[in-house]
Amino acid sequence: MISNWNRAADRTFRTPRGPAAPMTYTLIVLCCLIFMISPASGLNPSYGTGDALLAAQRAYFHRWGVVPANLFDGPAREALTPATALFVHGSWVHLLGNMLFLYVFGAMTEERMGRVQFFLFYVGCGYLALLGYAAANSSSQQSLVGASGAISAVLGAFLFLFPGARVTSLLPFLFFLPLRFPAWVVLPFWAALQWLAAGQASSGPGVAYLAHLVGFSLGFAFAWVRFGKKGGPKGGLRKAVVGDGRAKVKAAPAPAPEGENQP
Repeated sequence: MISNWNRAADRTFRTPRGPAAPMTYTLIVLCCLIFMISPASGLNPSYGTGDALLAAQRAYFHRWGVVPANLFDGPAREALTPATALFVHGSWVHLLGNMLFLYVFGAMTEERMGRVQFFLFYVGCGYLALLGYAAANSSSQQSLVGASGAISAVLGAFLFLFPGARVTSLLPFLFFLPLRFPAWVVLPFWAALQWLAAGQASSGPGVAYLAHLVGFSLGFAFAWVRFGKKGGPKGGLRKAVVGDGRAKVKAAPAPAPEGENQP
């Protein structure tokens, strides 16, 4: 999935293989397992079918997802929901879209940060991303679930740590032709799309673009503060951007994780 580390970095890296990114793969497996046993997957016969299944799904999202109105005015246990919601997904497309981007961008970020720091970074930024969205929509009764806020933080950190890495993307408006661009082109473009979409989003069910923006900003800021002086590319961000950019990241489809569902 990822080959040849960016030579613009100040140290020599090797392509991550399995054990090099155990936390990334653990998070992927955990999210998949939780989804498959949940009513959202439709695989568990104990939830029934038809209206019974739909009712079970609504109750499941309401219990483990973030409901902004309940988060600030409900019982204390609601404070945990921005963490539990990171491991809940609303559909197969939602799950697979998120896990694809965690797989593509998580391994390199984890190896740079270390497994413990990466896990705390992932959960912490994901929690704050959902909290930020809830604060901006504090009267909403819609449940918010998904790992997109945390994964957006991974994208933000990746942009700072590996700006010259080449990302292969399939862009719909170019007939899904595979094109390679450096991360400093692809990821800011993705963030700009989220910004534009956030300005047009309604308060009803849909994609929580604001959570993506908060997560992306937090991830970039964390990497800048934590690795800006001693851990980032030699010569800073600009030096890495003009480097040879030989690291390759193959990603499909377009550069955007599937958004949080609000069932």
